Amino acid sequence: MTRPLKTALTLLVLTTALLLAWYGWSARQTARQARTAPAPVPVIELGALDIARARVRELSAGLPISGTLKAVNFAVVKARVPGELQGLAVREGDTVRAGQVIARVEPTEYAERLRQAQRQVDAAQAQADIARRQHDNNRALVEQGFISRTALDTSAANLDAARANVRAAQAGAEVARKAVADTVLKAPIGGQIAQRLAQPGERVAPEARIVEIVDLSRLELEAALSPADSVAVRVGQQATLAVEGAPEPVAATVARINPSAQAGSRGVLVYLAIEPRAGLRQGLFAQGQLATARQQALTVPLSAVRTDKPVPYVQVVENGRVAHRPVEPGARGTAEGETVVAVAGVPEGALVLRAAAGALREGTRVRLSAGTAP
Repeated sequence: MTRPLKTALTLLVLTTALLLAWYGWSARQTARQARTAPAPVPVIELGALDIARARVRELSAGLPISGTLKAVNFAVVKARVPGELQGLAVREGDTVRAGQVIARVEPTEYAERLRQAQRQVDAAQAQADIARRQHDNNRALVEQGFISRTALDTSAANLDAARANVRAAQAGAEVARKAVADTVLKAPIGGQIAQRLAQPGERVAPEARIVEIVDLSRLELEAALSPADSVAVRVGQQATLAVEGAPEPVAATVARINPSAQAGSRGVLVYLAIEPRAGLRQGLFAQGQLATARQQALTVPLSAVRTDKPVPYVQVVENGRVAHRPVEPGARGTAEGETVVAVAGVPEGALVLRAAAGALREGTRVRLSAGTAP
C-alpha cells in the first residue's frame, strides 16, 4: 500500500472518530438540558360557572329569622255537654265546610229535659192566666164597692208573681233548648281536619277536644326576635324564607308585631304573612332573612370569598393569571338567586373565581373557555 493511501485512511478514521465523539457530546448536552429545563406551565380553562364579576348591587341588610308555620285560622271543636259521642266520621286530612255537622252527643236526655221545661212553661202560663182573670174580676168588684182596695192590690201582686214564674220557666226552657243544640257539633270554620282526638261511642266530658281544623289558605310565620333586633322591624317589611321541603324560597311580609315582650326571654314575637303556595303545611320549619334596610355596595358571590388564610381573600384573574387579593367582607344579600357579600379590596369589574374553580396558586395561568363572557 502506498504512503499517500495510508495517510488518507488515517485521516478518514480520525475524522470519523471525531464526528462520533461530537455526536455523543451533543446528545449528552441535549439530554442534560432536557433534564434541567423547567416543566411547561399548565393553563387552566375556566367556564361560566367558575367566574363572576365584582359588581355594585343593592343589598338588603336584614335580620335572621326562624320559626314554624302556623295557620292564621284554626279551631278546636270541643264537646259542650257530656254524653256518648255519635256520628264522628271525619278523619285527618278530610275537608270540612264552615257549619258542617261533624258529630253529635246522644241527645235523648237533653230532649226530655227540654220537654219537661216546656211543660213547666205551660203550667206557669196557666197559673198566670188564672191570676190575670182573678185580678180583672177584683178590679170590677172594687169599682162596684164590693171589695176593698187591699184585695185588689193582693190580686195584682199574685198576677205579677205568676208572670214572673212564666218568665223563669221560659228561661229554663231556653237553657234546655240550648243544651239540645249543643249536642250537635259543627265546624266553626272551613278547612281540613288536622287531628281527630276522640272516637265514636266514647263518652266525652264538657270541653273534651274532638277534632282540630286548620285553614291552609292563610299561613304565617311566628318568629321571636331579641329586643335590640325588634326595634328595626316594621309592618310591611319583606322577607325571603327557606321552608322545610319547599324547592324554592318563599316570600313573606311582616303583618303584625306583638306589642309586649315575652316574660322570661324578653323576646318580641313578629308575625309574617306567607305568600300562598301549594304544598305548605302548618308546623313546617322555616328560616330566612328579614330585610330591614337597603344599601348600594360592591359585591362578589359569597362562595368567592375564601377563608383558608388568616385574612379572607378572593382569587382574581389578572393578565391571564391568578392573583390573591385580601378583602374585608361586609353585609350579605341575595341577587339573581345567588347569595352575595359586600367586599372592600377589589376594584369594580374584577374577574373573581367562585368556589367551583377550587383553590389555585398565585400565578397559575388561566383562560376562559369559548363562549364564556369575560
